Amino acid sequence: MKVALINPHWTYEHSIYFGCRQPHLPLELGYSRALLEADGHEVLMLDGQLQNLDNAMLADRVAAFAPDMSVVTTAPTYLFWRCAPPELRVPGEFLAQLSGRGGRTVAVGPHGSATPVPTLRKLGVDVVVRGECEEVVAELARQRDWSTVSHTARLEGGALAANGDVHASRFIDHPALRWPTDWIAAHTHHHHRFDSQQHGAGAEVEASRGCPYNCSFCAKIDFRDAYRRRNHEAVIAEIDGLIAQGVGYIYFIDEIFLPQKALLEALVGRDVQFGVQTRIDLWKPELLELLGAAGCVSIEAGLESLTVEGREMLAKRCRLGTEELAALLVNARRHVPFVQANLIGVVEDDPALVDYWRGHLIDNGVWANEPVPLYPYPSSPSYRALWGEPDDLAWERAHEHYLASFASFSDIQDKQPRALTELEASCCSH
Repeated sequence: MKVALINPHWTYEHSIYFGCRQPHLPLELGYSRALLEADGHEVLMLDGQLQNLDNAMLADRVAAFAPDMSVVTTAPTYLFWRCAPPELRVPGEFLAQLSGRGGRTVAVGPHGSATPVPTLRKLGVDVVVRGECEEVVAELARQRDWSTVSHTARLEGGALAANGDVHASRFIDHPALRWPTDWIAAHTHHHHRFDSQQHGAGAEVEASRGCPYNCSFCAKIDFRDAYRRRNHEAVIAEIDGLIAQGVGYIYFIDEIFLPQKALLEALVGRDVQFGVQTRIDLWKPELLELLGAAGCVSIEAGLESLTVEGREMLAKRCRLGTEELAALLVNARRHVPFVQANLIGVVEDDPALVDYWRGHLIDNGVWANEPVPLYPYPSSPSYRALWGEPDDLAWERAHEHYLASFASFSDIQDKQPRALTELEASCCSH
């Protein structure tokens, strides 16, 4: 079978999108390609941003390949499945340009995982994958009758026909990924890197998947939930391949980069720097020192709130007090050039107390951002606490609530976000 895997050309005008706008490696498509090729399928993998192709150009390349199946992702990269653009404008635009020339169509990503019916209706695809997608995509390529494939959903007579619940990949035995040399050369971005010494290309790697915590704001219920650690040898082989291609910086996209002494020790002797997202309360001082020695130059620490009350509201399950957390962050800064205490806007937090602790951290070299307004993604506990299980209007409901709740937005968002129906009006069927 011929299979096309497409990360469309992303744009974010008037979107509330929190994530980085730079191109990143589409890891979910990379894993899918590896599994498909292992089964003997012919695969075309495209990325609109890394290859500087707009959605019309991407569609023409797919059509020229004449695939039996085309797979499009609804988030800019697996790194941002948990904070994807709520609107389906971009994959909708790509599919409109493809206009039936790509064989049977599949959408993967957070939208179809949490809300399959509106995703199917808006995009007009034949099937959506629910949950982590790579193994399900490989199974779709093996089967003629897609109604038998687990963890998928489709429309029959306008009604939902679902086969099984959301999928959690084995992940632990995923192979080392290999990327086209021109993609790596185009990946000049070092994600979450703010110190001045940047050498070589950037790349993203996944060493573990899932998180044992259930913080209220985190959109992970329908994907990347249970914690799994990837085979150590595969991770190191992937990193060595990237270094050989000229990569000087890696960002580990793990939901929570837990202390892994073997991985850190393996990185000590390698000519690469890296960034992580983690919980600072899980690190001991000696492991923070090893983290710095291994080449870590950027830590995004999910602190979320600078008060005990705020962390309890967010269900952080943190046993340390603010003073202890601040001390760990300052200690980390002794070994790592950039450390951020990532903050979310929490009504329980006293603004004066937040200002005090932000000032304390910043004075000690730790960046603490202005608290970012919380978006109730349908795959988060916060959404379900407000409205219950997501229905067909979940994204519209969350979006309307968000726009009504805040008069200003963070400096990484569009200052004039629009309603979801307006964003999707030109390309999606409502």
